[in-house]
Amino acid sequence: MSRKSVLVIDDEDHGRVLVKQYLAPYADFYVAGECSNGVEAVKFINMIEPDLIFLDIQMPGASGFEVLQRIDHVPDVIFTTAFDKYAIKAFEINVIDYLLKPYTKERFDQTIARLKIKPGFLPQLAMNTFPGAQRYPERIMVAHQNRFKNISVHDIMYLKADGDYTEIYTDERSYLSSFGISAIAQKFDPAKFVRIHRSVIVNLSYVRELYRDIGKTFLVLDNGLEFTVGRSYLSAVKCIIV
Repeated sequence: MSRKSVLVIDDEDHGRVLVKQYLAPYADFYVAGECSNGVEAVKFINMIEPDLIFLDIQMPGASGFEVLQRIDHVPDVIFTTAFDKYAIKAFEINVIDYLLKPYTKERFDQTIARLKIKPGFLPQLAMNTFPGAQRYPERIMVAHQNRFKNISVHDIMYLKADGDYTEIYTDERSYLSSFGISAIAQKFDPAKFVRIHRSVIVNLSYVRELYRDIGKTFLVLDNGLEFTVGRSYLSAVKCIIV
């Protein structure tokens, strides 16, 4: 198994030192770099494309959440912060874990163990083991002006995260949901709706083609719209290639 690259992001020196110290015994990880503010973090994540980042939340330049909104490459994320008030928001965007400072070596080890079970793996495993155990709605109600409109999920071309909200796009118009994209993803059949990026889910019925260019994978919809496939989501895309 190849070693996993890690980027450590924290505006406090001792925060970065602690992560590197606790990570040192794990031979399957190596620290590829470190950053002390949000602006540096965006630059280095896109440049070195780490497999995993330890990310502080309150930092100069950009917060941890703002960093995740600005990056093109999407690694696994472990938040390290002294504030517990962001925990719910963090898990809504499928972070691996939320390390609340000060944390112990034992707590850190639990986080590394959690990396072996990626977000979304257990629900998918359950569906494969017990076919038909979970039913997905054929139609959903979406907010439109002062009412909720009944639309078919088959008409949804793609979904795109918009901060804490999600834009739902059909061929005719878009709808804004107050739910985060991770919460909405659980409502749709993963055999038909595939997450190709931290902020994008596509309906496979509307996918025209995939192609690679300059080391990246791109997905094209029937309407010509293109999305970059995040490296962390390549495995999901490869599953539909025969």
